[in-house]
Amino acid sequence: MTVHLRRHGHDVAACTVDRLMRDEGLSGAVRGRRHRTTMPGGSDSRRAPDLVDRDFTAEVPNRKWVTDFTYCRTWAGFVYVAFVIDCFSRAIVGWHAATVKDTAMVTTALKMALWRRDHTGHPVGSGLIHHSDAGSQYTSIAFAETLVLEGIAASVGSVGDAYDNALAESTIGLFKTEMIAKGNRSSPW
Repeated sequence: MTVHLRRHGHDVAACTVDRLMRDEGLSGAVRGRRHRTTMPGGSDSRRAPDLVDRDFTAEVPNRKWVTDFTYCRTWAGFVYVAFVIDCFSRAIVGWHAATVKDTAMVTTALKMALWRRDHTGHPVGSGLIHHSDAGSQYTSIAFAETLVLEGIAASVGSVGDAYDNALAESTIGLFKTEMIAKGNRSSPW
C-alpha cells in the first residue's frame, strides 16, 4: 500500500501506513515463501558422461531412454511423478508417483519400464542408454548400482541446462498441460 500511495504522489511513511491499516483491520498482500524444489548435489559427486549429447532420436526401440520427474500440487500436498520415455517412439514406458522425491521413486519408474517392455514383447537387450538430468536421485550410488545390475549405460546431462534433457522436459510440459486440470475442483490436481 505504501508503494501504491507513493506512486500516486503521497509522501507517507511505511510505519504510518502499517499502523493505519492495522487499526482498520486491513493487511497488505504478503508473498509466500519460495519453495525449494531441487536439492543440490555435492560438488565432489561424480557423474556419468553425457552419452546422448542432445540427440533424442533412436533407430530402434530400447536404445535410448530419457527420464525426469516433476511435482504436482494437489489438495493433499505435493506429489512427485517420474517418467521414463523411449526416444524411438516418444512413449512413456515407465512412470511412478510418490509423495517423496527420492531414489526409490526414480528406481521404481525404471523397474516399471523394464517390466512393461519385457511383458509387452519388447525386451530390453544390451546397449540401452538411460539419460537423465544431474539430480541427486539419478546420480546416487543406489541408482547407479541398479543401472549396472540391469546392464544399462548411465548418461547424465550438464547441471542447470534443460536442453540436455529436452525430450523429458517437453513430455513433462505436455503432462502438466493436458493431464492436470486447472481450476477443476473435483480433480485432486
